[in-house]
Amino acid sequence: MPKRERVMRMSVELPLWRALTAYRVLTMLYAVGLFVTTDDAYDRPGIAVAYLAVLCVWTLATLPRVQNATACTKRFLTADLLIALAGILLTPLVVSEQHIQESGPTLPSIWTAGSVLAFAIKGGWRWAVFASTPVAVANLIERGHPARDTVHNVILVWVASIAIGYVVEVARASERTLARALEIEAATRERERLARDIHDSVLQVLAMVQRRGAVIGGEAAELGRMAGEQEVALRTLVSRGLVPVSRVSRDTAEGAVVLAVDEGDEEDGPVDLRTLLAPFAAARVNLAEPGAPVLLAPAAARELAAAVGAALDNVREHAGESARAWILVEDESDAVIVTVRDDGPGIAAGRLAQAEGEGRLGVAQSIRGRLRDLGGGAELVSTPGQGTEVELTVPKQQVERGKAGTG
Repeated sequence: MPKRERVMRMSVELPLWRALTAYRVLTMLYAVGLFVTTDDAYDRPGIAVAYLAVLCVWTLATLPRVQNATACTKRFLTADLLIALAGILLTPLVVSEQHIQESGPTLPSIWTAGSVLAFAIKGGWRWAVFASTPVAVANLIERGHPARDTVHNVILVWVASIAIGYVVEVARASERTLARALEIEAATRERERLARDIHDSVLQVLAMVQRRGAVIGGEAAELGRMAGEQEVALRTLVSRGLVPVSRVSRDTAEGAVVLAVDEGDEEDGPVDLRTLLAPFAAARVNLAEPGAPVLLAPAAARELAAAVGAALDNVREHAGESARAWILVEDESDAVIVTVRDDGPGIAAGRLAQAEGEGRLGVAQSIRGRLRDLGGGAELVSTPGQGTEVELTVPKQQVERGKAGTG
């Protein structure tokens, strides 16, 4: 069956980069607006205009640099911080003394915080400390003395940048943990799928060889004994811990990346479940189905039919070759329900839990596991001496997915 690779991206960091991009543009416009509305405070407006022109060109030209962590290189961060520091230190040369004493804004104004925040998002809180320190020194030099409002602004930038840097570090660690958890879940589902396939094929054959060998006797009995040992070993293998996870999450500019493998559908449209269940009908297996097609997505139809086959295998194994079975297919408004009933001796109370503990996963994996993966469920009702009934339910959204595939 063809397979495709699905890439799931998880990142709380990307929204921060987008917000930083918008912040840089808006604060650039704000700095220009301040100059236009307070041009009388500038003794050398020509220098201010030249600096603001450089600031605008730099901001717009470097927008791709603040899209993600990979593009935001150390060289860019250094140049960006130098432009911010230059604007702060140029302010006393272009504004009046009164402007400085009244705590007027610097040439880049709050645009400077964007440079510090870029450091924080790129490298965490330590980088934020590194960037905010020269900004604080430059502001103190611009003012000439540690005034209360200047110290207040310096501390605010320090705290905000360090907090954001710390949040980014925690977010990255959380992404790696979530990616690992998703990989473990994918590995678990793959193990369960393999266990179902093995149960439906290899384990059934080994069990049959063991039974027939015991009946025939002689060398066949020894062959049956060996088949029984291999069956036990294989059951133990498929029922024990998780398989090792070979895929490794990568913390890239796009966030933590998890690779998972999905089975692709060979058919383009929905499948009539009746065509997949028809081969099960036999002299001792009665199939009752609706007159209209029972449409399901191809993968859902195959898994549901396989679960029905596993239920019939259990009937033959535990109720005997002479047992009769009935398959009833119901196409409800919100779900497709398939019921498999037999007239065998039934299942003793607690037997299923005991079988699962022994590694016999026919019901747990081949039936319930399949339906769980489809978002449905399997209900088993059995009374000793009165047979067993298994009700398999698949929600109707599986039908809608199948119909959507035809578009």
